[in-house]
Amino acid sequence: MKLFPYAHATHPQWVMAAGLVLAQLRAQIALHGYASAPTLALLYITDHYAAQAQDILAYLSGELPEITDWAGTVGVGIVSNNVEYVDEPALAVMLCELPSDQYRVFSGVAPLGMAFEAHTALVHADPHMADLPELIEELAERTDSGYLFGGLSSGRGKQVQFAVAGDGNVKGQGAASGVFSGGLSGVAFGAGVGMVSRVTQGCLPVAKAHQVTAADHNVVLALDGEPALAVLLRELHVSLDEPREALQAVRATLVGLTEHDRAGVVDAASITRTGHFGSDVLVRHIIGLDPGRSGVALAVPVSVGMELAFCQRHVQAARADLKRVCAEIREELEPQELALASATALAASEAQAAPHPDRGIAGAIYVSCTGRGGAHFGGPSAELQIIRQALGDVPLVGFFASGEIARSHLYGYTGVLTVFTAAG
Repeated sequence: MKLFPYAHATHPQWVMAAGLVLAQLRAQIALHGYASAPTLALLYITDHYAAQAQDILAYLSGELPEITDWAGTVGVGIVSNNVEYVDEPALAVMLCELPSDQYRVFSGVAPLGMAFEAHTALVHADPHMADLPELIEELAERTDSGYLFGGLSSGRGKQVQFAVAGDGNVKGQGAASGVFSGGLSGVAFGAGVGMVSRVTQGCLPVAKAHQVTAADHNVVLALDGEPALAVLLRELHVSLDEPREALQAVRATLVGLTEHDRAGVVDAASITRTGHFGSDVLVRHIIGLDPGRSGVALAVPVSVGMELAFCQRHVQAARADLKRVCAEIREELEPQELALASATALAASEAQAAPHPDRGIAGAIYVSCTGRGGAHFGGPSAELQIIRQALGDVPLVGFFASGEIARSHLYGYTGVLTVFTAAG
């Protein structure tokens, strides 16, 4: 397994940033252990460069003619290994060396069709699309695993996506520039591309999960047969007799919901054995209280039978849960026994650590919420530094999204970490 070349740079002029990125990529391609014949590029830019998206793609693809396929999007911030660029002009690129029959770039002019058997897919989407959750679920159903990962474009201006397919557009669709606004785009992967993906919710339950036993649209009326408002107040240790303290506690609280599957049952516990939320849980806001009915109003419809747990989001919870998902990935990838040379390399200090094939990771994609990063983890780039400390110095790119995609769900305030491994 060879490592994916990757690079990132910031500069007020996009041409200068692109030149720095190209220099880094070419230097890595020449190094032993890195992919020397990549064909797929993942490109992420901050919204400072959104107006120049077409020029950036044309320049990079012209300088890297061996790359036949491109995918990516814009974000209010982007990430790479150990660093995040937020509210500054920057771009990041990762070059993937994958079997040509194991991936397809798709977009509105080159949709994912029956000619390719998709196992999973990286998805970029326009946040302003109507019926977006339904479209994501429909796309997930067109993959063998039902698992998608990615996020919604973010930024203060034009929302753009990159999608260039080496096998061309669908007949009759005409020529395409490779830069799109609206719709869904991304890369579908076959079963031969090994991946491990995890979702970090960044919040911790305050108590056990409950079953919704009565509800009216988005208002939860009863949990385990008890008035929902009473359960909430008890678990937050507050009372309506002291409204100011109660309101402050409720504002800092969210709910984790586990939805029904297609058979109408909850097929996974909300809270895992480690005391964290599982990936089936969707975290949503509390938008109000209904004292007259002893109900709790949520920012999403709720139905009887769902599992619900009240939770809170803070720095300690976010850091702990991100470390947890990284540890799960490492545990899944690392063999039980390592050769002495490999064990020595992986145990090197952070200053000496370098990308190493024995980590089992060729590259990684991280999509985090625009509401995370920075101060949410205790300082600039702290979120990415946690990943580097946990996984080692691995090639990584990604962006801050206005909504995160994992499985067939649209999340919020989460991080989705996906790593490319050896053959599936």
